Order: sequence, then structure tokens, then C-alpha cells
Amino acid sequence: MYLSTDEKKKIFKKHGKSENDTGSAEGQIALFTYRISHLTGHLKNNRKDYGTQRALQLLVGKRRSLLDYLKQKDIERYRAIVKELGLRR
Repeated sequence: MYLSTDEKKKIFKKHGKSENDTGSAEGQIALFTYRISHLTGHLKNNRKDYGTQRALQLLVGKRRSLLDYLKQKDIERYRAIVKELGLRR
């Protein structure tokens, strides 16, 4: 499995409030970003894997929705997570 429990805990500890705080928007956005980068790499090698392509599109949509929510709720947290993950150029 590409994403172990330890790896998830590291992501949530770095971007969330703690390693057990899996519900924070920042933690979920960071996890989705990790999964999106993994699936993007997979699709570069397997261009005709349409199931993975659909899953990637759904993940990007979920991340976009969470970013919109965070932007509406607290603009400073939004700016911090975007800068930290390098989502905008």
C-alpha cells in the first residue's frame, strides 16, 4: 500500500492540529494532495487507466470544495495551507 498508517499520521501531525485530528480541513487537504500526486504519477505511466482518472478527478473536486470552505471560513488558514502545500503559483 502506498499510504501506510504511519505516513497518514505524519501528514496529519504536520498539517493538522495533532496526529489524531483527522477531521481538520488542513489535514484533509494535505492528505488529498498527497493522494493526488500519487495518482498523477500513476497516470503518467498508465494513460488508459480511466478508473484511476475518474478517481483523480473526484479527489481534485473534494480538495477544491474543502479549499473553498476554508477560504470562506478563515482566509488566513486558507492562505497558510495553500502556501505550505504549494498549490498556487
